[in-house]
Amino acid sequence: MGKTISYSRTILSEVMLINKANPAGNIHGGEIMKLMDSAAGAVAKRHSRSNVVTTRVNELEFKIPIHVGDLVICTAELVFVGKSSMEILVVVEVEDLQVEDSKRIALTGYFTMVAIDRNGRPVKVPQVIFESPEEEERFREREKIYLELKNKK
Repeated sequence: MGKTISYSRTILSEVMLINKANPAGNIHGGEIMKLMDSAAGAVAKRHSRSNVVTTRVNELEFKIPIHVGDLVICTAELVFVGKSSMEILVVVEVEDLQVEDSKRIALTGYFTMVAIDRNGRPVKVPQVIFESPEEEERFREREKIYLELKNKK
């Protein structure tokens, strides 16, 4: 039985504190990547209802810096599902809480997660039920990229 993309969509938000910053007050990229990985993992677990592991981080694109005090909003959703793997797009928005209408995209990235059983072996995941032509189009685009990457191995 399949599941919709909206079923597993996840949003994580966090105000950035000084302990995650460099001396200039910019948040370390690794801290944001960790938050993105958590959001992607939640999507994958919701969709598969099993344990998951991160197998690939692809196409991370940093657009603007994130500063101490900014609100970071990670929105994660499925864009492709294989037999046991799931690709999740994570969009990170940043908002200066002292400035009205300041929300902007800070970075985006694709995370590939694999559902596993108790022994660490891949398990089959539900297929996607599309709710819009855009979802299906994006799925087909990411499927091509997934197959290209898989064939390079």
